[in-house]
Amino acid sequence: MFRFAVKRNIRCNSALDQKSGAMINGQACGCVADFRYGLCRMSFNGCEVIAVHNALVWLGIPQKLADIAAYMERFRMLMGFFGCSPFKIGKALSHFGADYTKTKNPMQSSAYVVSFWTKRRFLSSIHTVFCVKTDAGTEVYNSSNRCTDVRIYEDIQQYIGTKKPIAVYALKNRNKDNTA
Repeated sequence: MFRFAVKRNIRCNSALDQKSGAMINGQACGCVADFRYGLCRMSFNGCEVIAVHNALVWLGIPQKLADIAAYMERFRMLMGFFGCSPFKIGKALSHFGADYTKTKNPMQSSAYVVSFWTKRRFLSSIHTVFCVKTDAGTEVYNSSNRCTDVRIYEDIQQYIGTKKPIAVYALKNRNKDNTA
């Protein structure tokens, strides 16, 4: 049954039009909400897939969202109901050509993917976002389901609070020609 769901997701996602070179914000908005991952629509559980997509766009090696979702289906938790394992995001980044270092402290990185508990540890959902440090502050992409623009915070702690990150992937070697 689960292989059927994966094949259905690949078929459904491939039919949807998503420009591979555009950053994604607001996973419950626009055509992204109709993409599927595991047993659900990506609006419910696709933040890890979207974070990888945004990281690849920033690195200058954009990929189609459908291709990233298809690859990451192997890392879904509880048939994708709980999204993707945050500990497997590095495998997806590597698969698509991204150079990264797994770290515990996002404050030392200029661009990174971070997963964290949204409320109480093990009693709430997790969320995964792509962040970039700029002179204006830390830009957070796909900060929430309905937020369709980039949010800027003083630093990542202002966004996630006192919560300790679950996993952090610091990106390296950005394509110098990329203007994202």
